[in-house]
Amino acid sequence: MKIPQIRIQSQKANIEINSIPGQQSIEQRKAIQTIEQPKADMKIQTRPGKLTIDQTQAWRDMGMVNPVEFAENLGQQGRQSVLEGTARRAGEGDQLMKIENGGNPIVSQAVANAYEPMKEFNIGWIPSPNAVKINYEPAEVTTNVQPNEPRISVQPQKPAIHYQPGQVETNLKQQPELNIDFVSIQV
Repeated sequence: MKIPQIRIQSQKANIEINSIPGQQSIEQRKAIQTIEQPKADMKIQTRPGKLTIDQTQAWRDMGMVNPVEFAENLGQQGRQSVLEGTARRAGEGDQLMKIENGGNPIVSQAVANAYEPMKEFNIGWIPSPNAVKINYEPAEVTTNVQPNEPRISVQPQKPAIHYQPGQVETNLKQQPELNIDFVSIQV
């Protein structure tokens, strides 16, 4: 007996794709930039230092004084010498008044007044300690600084963009096929 049979053969379609990739380039140009820094405003005020040296006492200690003070000193020394001389003569007079008490006051007074006492010699020009007075007022410096902000100018540049789009081509490389056959098979 013969049985009919259907045979189907198919072939898929093949698609061919050719692509050319797109190309893109981006170039970023540098920005135009200027920076200017103005100098700071600065003011300096100075009060100079003051040094005072008072050596009046040192000059006095060395015997060097102004004419008025020199005259006053000589006047005091003269007055003191007069008082000392008056006291000495009064004492000698008292001794002579009491000559009856014994002793020889005339000879002793003659010997005492005949010779001047020995002069003492010493360095007289060395001033006393702390005779020179020094006073110092330090200088004062006042500064005033006013900074100035920098001036910055920026001009940005747009990027240069070049783009070439890609392409895609599609083709049918193989056509689809479908074959149907009727065959009888003998069993």
